[in-house]
Amino acid sequence: MKKVRWGVLGVAKIAVTRVIPAMQAGECSEIVGIASRDRARAEAAARDLGIPKAYGSYEEMLADPQIDAVYNPLPNHLHLPWSTRAAEAGKHVLCEKPIGLNLKEALQLMAVRDRTGVKMGEGFMVQNHPQWLRIVELVRAGRIGQLHSAVGTFSYFKDDADNIRNIREYGGGGLFDIGCYAIKTSRMVFGEEPVSVSAAITRDPRFGNIDMLTSAILEYPSGHCVFTCSTQIALQQSMRFFGSTGRIEAELPFNPTPGGTSRVRIDDGRDLNGGGLTIEELPACDQYTIQGDLFSRAIREGGEVPVPLEDAVRTMAVIDAVFLAAETGRKESPADVRMRIAH
Repeated sequence: MKKVRWGVLGVAKIAVTRVIPAMQAGECSEIVGIASRDRARAEAAARDLGIPKAYGSYEEMLADPQIDAVYNPLPNHLHLPWSTRAAEAGKHVLCEKPIGLNLKEALQLMAVRDRTGVKMGEGFMVQNHPQWLRIVELVRAGRIGQLHSAVGTFSYFKDDADNIRNIREYGGGGLFDIGCYAIKTSRMVFGEEPVSVSAAITRDPRFGNIDMLTSAILEYPSGHCVFTCSTQIALQQSMRFFGSTGRIEAELPFNPTPGGTSRVRIDDGRDLNGGGLTIEELPACDQYTIQGDLFSRAIREGGEVPVPLEDAVRTMAVIDAVFLAAETGRKESPADVRMRIAH
């Protein structure tokens, strides 16, 4: 299969340190260009990463007929406008999560995709990591009995004012950056959508009142997911699923070591000392390589991208409901949020 020729919008850290090297190692993807509003930065990144072309503007790259698809890792507030412009230029688009700043933007992007006919999807790399495929498989097979509960945490400490995660107008804050992982993975494992959401948010007035600590309860038809995310507590991540006869978790749920093995822990709960614990070790892989190759195959062979916009819209409806529930102090329904936007 002929490799898909990718261009990258911007020189974001996630792109140059993780995604580009991983996609360069793929069977179906090649990175042929990188753009920045500062040509020198684009040229430096291209030189360091062995990328053939550097562009001094995003527009210049989108005008290049040699680019088949675009990876958009720009700050959150630029996801909608530049994904739209890429699609209108005839480029397929892989856009980093979250797909936009709210449900309305996610729905706008879906309309852009339908109008232009390009492939477009959200960069939730966990979707096809083998550890998550295995967790879903084991839960569906009844390995932990009936699934009733998920408990997640994701945090790091960053309080520098110039970090984009602390700039509200850029779409900063913990829920967009890391809380979305608990939403996405609990949706994957329950195989359902939350019917209601409760939430509490602590905001930081130094940074435009971004959410620096968010806790939420997602009520699913089969159980609950409870999660906390924060940009101002110690580095940590976990995601555990509890059933009637056991529990299951990934050792490093969201950022497993690139190119390393990953481990899934299954405990039948017979005692508190791990007497019923078994550990499955999965082969080495890089979730960004998998994501890039699956997306490229969808372009070349047809079929769906790893995380289609329909799924991104459902995730964003839950995010909007979390923000709304924290504001109103009431349970809020993602379905009602979506219905209000639609009308």
